[in-house]
Amino acid sequence: MPTVLLVEDEPGIRGIVRAYLEADGFTVREAISGTLALADARAQMPDLVVLDLMLPDLAGEDVCAELRRISRVPVIMLTGKSAVADRLHGLSLGADDYLVKPFSPRELVARAHAVLRRSASTWDDPADVTVALNGRLHLHRSARTAQLDGVDLDLTDTEQRILRALARRPAKVWSRGELLGLGDRGDGEERTVDVHVRNLRRKLDAARAGASDLVATVHGAGYRFNATALEDA
Repeated sequence: MPTVLLVEDEPGIRGIVRAYLEADGFTVREAISGTLALADARAQMPDLVVLDLMLPDLAGEDVCAELRRISRVPVIMLTGKSAVADRLHGLSLGADDYLVKPFSPRELVARAHAVLRRSASTWDDPADVTVALNGRLHLHRSARTAQLDGVDLDLTDTEQRILRALARRPAKVWSRGELLGLGDRGDGEERTVDVHVRNLRRKLDAARAGASDLVATVHGAGYRFNATALEDA
């Protein structure tokens, strides 16, 4: 069964979340501080991290950044901060999802399943993808890497999945729901894909100026891959 590392210093919340996760079949390990969480993850990386941002030692943002540096493990952030800017900041650090306290434990379990499904589907195609662009963009399934002009893009699994989907079907306009693995359902969370696309574009531009144009916005519909973006670069 999937293993969740639950990083939460409040015993009441920790106990409730653990009970709901275990009742739904997850194996749960606990950490009450950022230092203990990182030690646990380095010893045996879990399948998913549920991470409170308000920890007694390290800030949850710092824990997330370090987790992202050493792995591609999916991360769901928990926080008492409800401002949109705080949510976007959490996603910009590489988190895959974000819940504001107080939250429904059942919703957390549902999101855990959804994040794990999306993470697994990133690599469900057996073939590596090499997008034309004169062989300049490479998405390597086996190595779990993405490179542009030989530069490692250092993408999260969610960013990998979005770029991989777009690149494999460049003529298709993808809705936000499709890119999140939600189909065309409007469940209120589709706008999070905009943050992931923003991060993806930033990393593409860091590898080569103008490369963010590879991900084109189709207003009112979603996104598509712009294979001609770097033809003259």
